[in-house]
Amino acid sequence: MKFFIITDLEGVAGTDSFTQTRTNDVLAKQASMKQLAREVNGCVEGIRSVYPEAVVDVLDGHGSGGLFPEDLVNCSYLDTKEGRRPHHRLDGYSALLFVGQHAMAGTIDAPLCHTYSSVEVMYYRLNGVFVGEFATHALQAGVWSVPTIFLAGDDKAALEAKLFVPEIETVVTKYGKGLESADHLSLDESVERIREGAARAVRRMERIPPFDRLRAPYVFEARYYKPFSEEWLARKRPDAVLIDERTYRIETDDLFQLPF
Repeated sequence: MKFFIITDLEGVAGTDSFTQTRTNDVLAKQASMKQLAREVNGCVEGIRSVYPEAVVDVLDGHGSGGLFPEDLVNCSYLDTKEGRRPHHRLDGYSALLFVGQHAMAGTIDAPLCHTYSSVEVMYYRLNGVFVGEFATHALQAGVWSVPTIFLAGDDKAALEAKLFVPEIETVVTKYGKGLESADHLSLDESVERIREGAARAVRRMERIPPFDRLRAPYVFEARYYKPFSEEWLARKRPDAVLIDERTYRIETDDLFQLPF
């Protein structure tokens, strides 16, 4: 059995300020990174409690880096540096899991919520549906008929996951009270609940269908907080159509040509 874990930093227990995540300063985010590794290792332990010989690949999904590879146990570290997109080819995997996940931009009372860029993107919409990082990655997995079976993160991220995959197993690490406010589980309890939740998810993964509800042709719309120029858009996405000074649209049959 082979499993793929996508991680992010904003959803771990003990983290509720952008000063802990929106930075390249390793010291500023070190505590969050250490907790993320503990939660990932808990997830891996849960998987391997059911399938002791399972192969587990872990993608560091935090843009500025959210994991110290040496902190991971019994799994392989992957990243998206130098243009690598390992999450675009999930054929051969049994399931996709999320650890440290946050909700999409604009979600009420969701701690550290954003969609890909926490400083640039107001929203992404696909075929008329607002989507965040959970839905886009789950849909990419669905193209390969891989189910998304587990999410650990804040309570709003868990609700978002169930909106797209009602059967998914979730573990709440904290309860959002605002953009930079939350009530947290203890760090140890979060790890233990993730270990138990991942095991439950793996045991019933055959009853969790892949997410494939959004299908080609794809109409993708991105809106930014600040205006951008036509020249910027032409350089960034020559396949895009300018809608207004803050919004562009892409139409394609290939999900993997979209910017996520």
